[in-house]
Amino acid sequence: MTHSHNLLGEPPATLLPGDPEAEAALAAGTDPAEVAAAHPRASAAWAALAEAALEGGRTIEAYAYARTGYHRGLDALRKNGWKGYGPVPWSHEPNRGFLRCVTVLARAAEAIGEVDEQERCTQLLRDCDPTLAP
Repeated sequence: MTHSHNLLGEPPATLLPGDPEAEAALAAGTDPAEVAAAHPRASAAWAALAEAALEGGRTIEAYAYARTGYHRGLDALRKNGWKGYGPVPWSHEPNRGFLRCVTVLARAAEAIGEVDEQERCTQLLRDCDPTLAP
C-alpha cells in the first residue's frame, strides 16, 4: 500500500498589504459607508457594513455588503499571488477584512436558506485559516 503525499507542500500564506488610509478612517470611527465609497477595494469597510447590517436584522443588505467585500478580497488575494487555495491567516491584520466578509456571507447565506453558499464559505474559511470555521 502506498500513501500519497504532496511533495510540493502547502503554498505559502498569502498576506495582503494593508490600506493605511481606510484602516485609519475606520479606526477613527468614520462611517464605514464613507470609507467604502472612498476606498472601494478595502474589504474591512465592506465587512463593517455587512456586520452592522446582520446585527441589525438586515440580512439581504448584509449578504450584499459581504459579497462585495468578498469579491474585492478575492481580487486582492489573486493580485498578491493566491491561486485559489492556501492559507490566508487571520493573524495577519490586513487579511481580516476579507475573512470577516466570508464569515458574514456564510451567516447571511444560512439565514436565507442558501445552504450551498453557506457550505462553500465555511469550507473557504476552513481552508484559509482552520481556526475560523465552525
